[in-house]
Amino acid sequence: MSQSYKPVFPKTWWLQSAFYTRYMIREASSFFVATYSALLIIGLWRLNDGPQAWDGFLHALQSPFAVLYHLLALLFTLYHTVTWFAVTPRTMPVLVGDDFLPAAPIVIAQYVAWVVLSLGMITVTVWL
Repeated sequence: MSQSYKPVFPKTWWLQSAFYTRYMIREASSFFVATYSALLIIGLWRLNDGPQAWDGFLHALQSPFAVLYHLLALLFTLYHTVTWFAVTPRTMPVLVGDDFLPAAPIVIAQYVAWVVLSLGMITVTVWL
């Protein structure tokens, strides 16, 4: 009985092509997106637990490790967002009549929505 072919890849196969490297960085960035989401949920739990729990949570966020984590999370989340905006027209094409909408309006609409929502959140935060 013959064995099935199992190709062997080196552990650094993704470093041999810029396309694969960007892809793997994008996939790794999802770790920061997920862990930051979990951190926000923990913050909501602490807020619900009362002023002492909330103050302890805020104090923990002031550690050098937490500040470094937040900077890394911001960079990776921005990278994740930008790369997702770029790929969206291929993953979710918009059919208009018999033709598909070009990629540029879809990408531009996402950036406009991002800016409008961010400005809205900043405005609400400043007013509160």
